[in-house]
Amino acid sequence: MLLKKDYYLSMVSYAMASLRGRILSTFFISSSANHMFFPSFSLYALFLCFGFTCCFARDTITFDNPINSSGESLISASEKFELGFFTPNGSSHGGRFVGIWYYRMEPRTIVWVANRDKSVSNSTAWVFGISNEGNLMLSDGSSPSYTLTSPEGISAPSKMTLKLMDSGNLVLSEGPDNGSARVVWQSFLHPTDTFLPGMKFTEDLKLTSWKSQHDPASGPYVFRQDETERGNEYIITNNDLMPYWKSGLSGKFITNDEIPNFISLFLQNGTPQYCPLQKQNPINISSNCSGTLPQSYDYNNTRLVMDFAGKLRFFERHNQTDAWSSNWWEPINRCSVFDACGNFGSCNKENKVPCKCLPGFQPQSPDNWNKGDFSEGCTRKSPVCGQHKVEEFLKLSKMKVQKPTSIFSVNDKNQCRSRCLKYCACHAYSYTEVETYLRSRVSNFTCGIWIDDLKNIQESYTDGGLDLYLRVQRSEIESGSRTCETCGTNIIPYPLSTGLSCGDPMYFSFNCQTETDTGEISLNASGQHYRVTSINLKTQRFSIQVQNAENCRGRDSMEKLLQLPGSSPFFVSSACNATRDNFSTDSLSEAKLFYEVEIGWKPPLEPICGSSEDCEDLPNSSCNVAADGKNRCSCNGSFQWDPSRWRCTPNSHWNRRRGRPEKYLIFLGVTAAMLFILCTAFALYHKRRRRMISRQGNLEFSLYNSERRVIDFINSGDFRDDDKTDIDVPYFDLESILVATDNFAEANKLGQGGFGPVYKGKLPRGQEIAVKRLSRGSGQGLEEFKNEVVLIAKLQHRNLVRLLGYCVKGYEKMLIYEYMPNKSLDSFIFDRTRSVLLNWEKRIDIILGIARGMLYLHQDSRLRIIHRDLKTSNILLDEEMNPKISDFGLARIFEGEQTEASTEKVVGTYGYMSPEYALDGFFSIKSDVFSFGVVLLETISGKRNTGFYQAEQPLSLLGFAWRLWEDDKALDLAEPALRKTCNANEFLRCVNVGLLCVQEDPCVRPTMSDVLFMLGSETASLPIPEQPAYVVRRALCSSASSTNKQQWNSELTASLEEGR
Repeated sequence: MLLKKDYYLSMVSYAMASLRGRILSTFFISSSANHMFFPSFSLYALFLCFGFTCCFARDTITFDNPINSSGESLISASEKFELGFFTPNGSSHGGRFVGIWYYRMEPRTIVWVANRDKSVSNSTAWVFGISNEGNLMLSDGSSPSYTLTSPEGISAPSKMTLKLMDSGNLVLSEGPDNGSARVVWQSFLHPTDTFLPGMKFTEDLKLTSWKSQHDPASGPYVFRQDETERGNEYIITNNDLMPYWKSGLSGKFITNDEIPNFISLFLQNGTPQYCPLQKQNPINISSNCSGTLPQSYDYNNTRLVMDFAGKLRFFERHNQTDAWSSNWWEPINRCSVFDACGNFGSCNKENKVPCKCLPGFQPQSPDNWNKGDFSEGCTRKSPVCGQHKVEEFLKLSKMKVQKPTSIFSVNDKNQCRSRCLKYCACHAYSYTEVETYLRSRVSNFTCGIWIDDLKNIQESYTDGGLDLYLRVQRSEIESGSRTCETCGTNIIPYPLSTGLSCGDPMYFSFNCQTETDTGEISLNASGQHYRVTSINLKTQRFSIQVQNAENCRGRDSMEKLLQLPGSSPFFVSSACNATRDNFSTDSLSEAKLFYEVEIGWKPPLEPICGSSEDCEDLPNSSCNVAADGKNRCSCNGSFQWDPSRWRCTPNSHWNRRRGRPEKYLIFLGVTAAMLFILCTAFALYHKRRRRMISRQGNLEFSLYNSERRVIDFINSGDFRDDDKTDIDVPYFDLESILVATDNFAEANKLGQGGFGPVYKGKLPRGQEIAVKRLSRGSGQGLEEFKNEVVLIAKLQHRNLVRLLGYCVKGYEKMLIYEYMPNKSLDSFIFDRTRSVLLNWEKRIDIILGIARGMLYLHQDSRLRIIHRDLKTSNILLDEEMNPKISDFGLARIFEGEQTEASTEKVVGTYGYMSPEYALDGFFSIKSDVFSFGVVLLETISGKRNTGFYQAEQPLSLLGFAWRLWEDDKALDLAEPALRKTCNANEFLRCVNVGLLCVQEDPCVRPTMSDVLFMLGSETASLPIPEQPAYVVRRALCSSASSTNKQQWNSELTASLEEGR
């Protein structure tokens, strides 16, 4: 707390200031009454005025001389910066802050705020100074004081001074002001949102945005060094600590083009050669512009700001106008935002809808994608790298994408292509000449391959974009031999045509910009070229871009503008609409308007042909003269032309031209059928109703001998001979399942898993059930279904989910479980609002329950089971929050004393698989122990192992936990909601056991019986864990180990299959 004498001294200073004004007024009034005293009084008044000016124009606060909120301030020696109390421009809440701004500059430009997260009242009683403990504090003499700093090692607070430097740095020092004072705190090490010349950006420094334009409170955006990358890379994160923008995501292999050289040197307190600044894409600013202008760059009139809108801006002050201009900022557009379109989504900043999936890919969530939420990205339409797969590499020019997974030297393009084909998980490759990027290498080319998902993709990236060769299935980009080749990332569906040799000649109105190598499409209409932004085959629509508002009018005016003749297959389907780009809406850059028109096309007629050979790629057709007088591939008599699918389809579902007698027969047949339906409908309805009532009066299900009831299923070959034994679970009739789930109504859908959708149902007697329905498109099949039916029926434990029965009917295969009202564990611990429902005691009970269930599988059941897919989403919670392990589709049975096995088919979920299983296919009970360790650490921390991000720590949760354990800060791993309620000793024991479970060597991991003992004993001495697997190290800087890491990454990714 500030001394009371500080408060009184400030009041005295205020009184002296008022007294000065009164004395001066008295002097000048007296001089007007008596002219003979004017010289002496004027001289005395002038002397007094100068005395007070020198007293109040100061740059230092001492222990017994603070500043007050009545107008006092500190001004640096060269009158460049000022410190005092202020109210933000345009602020309505009336709160006041202590801050630093540029002296005598309008509008006021704040560069630092002391009390940004706690404003003070609009009163003149507040003072800012040094307290008895040596802290900087705010006090009004009555309210509790507000401590702003807490320096250590203060021995003599009365000898401390606070000085405002000409650099804008506020320095708190202890000792005499003769150069020997000890600096104990300075604002340059604790910035708010502004970086000034003279500062140095270290890994401990960060810039936090204002909450809004007029609220200096801590906002959602933080700029700091990216500790997960080598070198001086930087990152902007948002509220969720998720990356919003990152540097170093260059389209080039090695160089970094997001942070220009003059910005990097500014952050490191360096002085580069002068580079001319222009208001343009910062990528165009050369990273090495020495020699452009020999004049050195003066940083004195510059600053770097993390603004409230999420942009990092570099400002330069013009000496002539004293105005600030922003010459560089990031992210500069919608596509500069980190992972703007998700995995395999390509971004084009010139389009109204910026994101689209790469050729051969489709949205992961079509509903969210159509709503403008592109975060989930895209997924392949069908897998590559399989038998009978016709693959090719699609060349995409001028592309920007994240850094490759592996980079190595090759002799030619084919060698780079072969390296990518070596791995099934390789999505793309690119190569470049060494002279451009790696001058020190001896080989001719540098090759990069992408095994990880492609992210941060931008197209039409004309400044340094690379040629990306994307791996696709040919069938996904070509529907027939007449389909035109792709144009960049755009698929040209039939009948649209970019040349006479493809598509339908009637639709030859498109041009692929091959000369500019950007892969853009344009529509040729009325002698003008209109850029095509999107093509939708399902709706048979495409959108074009018009240049300005004058061309953006109603539908009729657009048809006149495009001059579409009546014979044209194209028509304007919607009027022109303008959409504003809301990414840049401040005064520094005008918001861009996108003017787009939607155009449809009419279904095409049969393809034009010259001979029957031209119709070979259209089965069931021949070349004949059509009604329009042209030779076309007409469908044969029993087939009909389907323009939407571009094929001849059987006409059994179509009404072709027939004679009159045949029409009469059809009419009579339909009439007879209607009469029959009317006569029998009442009887059929009552018969069906009686049968349903009788069925509901029986038991909820019928017990049948499995071999008798599913004999067709077994004889089909889906079950091997050794599986043809009695299955000890009931069989459910399909019709009873339909009744229970209301025909699989969407309202009863609980979720979607690797097996397929899960529905809630209710049996006639009121018992609630969960029905897992095997999806035909599922990556899992009959083997996993059989595994659950045969295996889980033999397991009975309170911590294992109970299988009530199964159903097999044609293609339908379903599993019926007891219903778990609280769903899965991950829906609680990873949800901020629901996680508070799980206190520490309940989490311990859940962990112990999972451990007991795993011990039963490994040791206590009549079979030894390896689960192989233990994760938080497979832990279900009943109404009393008791855990139950589910999903045994990937489980394996060990016979006798067997404890380990291996496989060539590695399945599971990334983040939960042990390293020996992911890399070598080797699994044992210790593999499940590893998965249990991950689940334990996730449960107590509330953080996912995969997707976890901590700016100052490794990306992996295991690495983060290990770092805290090594630094003796393991309690910091606790979820914030648990830190006040959890038992510290129990929490540390859980962290210890979790790290023991995830050790890299499976031999030193404990068994589940050891785990239960260690978790349940308060006196047992626990071993010291070794470093866990998958710790993300910063060893990327070591060139000696880069080859091994690339090989490890390649082998790991190539061996993984889609998890459950």
